[in-house]
Amino acid sequence: MNIELKDISFRYGSIVALDGVDFNLDHGACGLLGPNGAGKSTLLRILLGFLSPERGDGRVLNFDIRKEQFMIRRSVGYMPEDDCLIPGMDAVTFTAYFGELSGMPRQEAMKRAHDVLFYVGLGESRYRLLETYSAGMKQRLKLAQALVHDPKLLFLDEPTSNLDPQGRAEILELIKDISLKKDINVLVSSHILGDIEYTCSRVVILNKGKVAAQGEISALKEIRYSLYEIKTKGEREGFIEALRGQGCRVEETEDGMLKVYMPPGFSRAAIFETAVKENVQIRSYVKSQTSLEDLFAKTVGVD
Repeated sequence: MNIELKDISFRYGSIVALDGVDFNLDHGACGLLGPNGAGKSTLLRILLGFLSPERGDGRVLNFDIRKEQFMIRRSVGYMPEDDCLIPGMDAVTFTAYFGELSGMPRQEAMKRAHDVLFYVGLGESRYRLLETYSAGMKQRLKLAQALVHDPKLLFLDEPTSNLDPQGRAEILELIKDISLKKDINVLVSSHILGDIEYTCSRVVILNKGKVAAQGEISALKEIRYSLYEIKTKGEREGFIEALRGQGCRVEETEDGMLKVYMPPGFSRAAIFETAVKENVQIRSYVKSQTSLEDLFAKTVGVD
């Protein structure tokens, strides 16, 4: 087991950041999602050994999160959201330095630094000073330093932040390659749901310090709720409000479509019955394939 947490709780004064979090990651790529203040950053700090939980126990790569924090930080790879660059260094020296911090001999760290910089696409720029790097190059460099000591577990915090579409796509392809071909397990913390859906097979959704949902993304999208796309004719304000009053979540799209999320046990016939009562014609009624964005909105309860 790469990550195993049980009943993890943590407070900042009177503010509850985490409340009874259970979380396991065995293999593959897992996404960590949640709105601002959900507890994602606190959970990452606990996994890295920077914070000790008030309650609960856990292990990362079989190291105790309370007693073996140094070994955890030495063994995992961590790509932080904020830049961690040292001005005046070139990329290969910087990357090798992080290898040495993880316990690698200097010569081995330097050799490995060259390898990972080529892997992330910085081979031709490895002798440039870091302050001359673009935003995309800096993200690649942060990924390289996280990989230099060949970890079995990688934490990526907002790995595509501040990137243009091409740079984002390239980083996402690297993440997929790492998790699928390099035998490295990955935890991706991101607010970009499309990134998680593209790179990860599992997801943990945090909300108000609790686990709101976790599991295989495909299974969660299938089981959590039913989504239908409906086209109507007539005044539909009363129809929408009536559906919401019965527990449905209803969204209006730019092209005039209604997206109706039905709660468990809600009868599809009730949609038509409500339409008749509200004098609305249903012109199209199609079951839709849900996305991670749909799941997130339904689970967290945000618009």
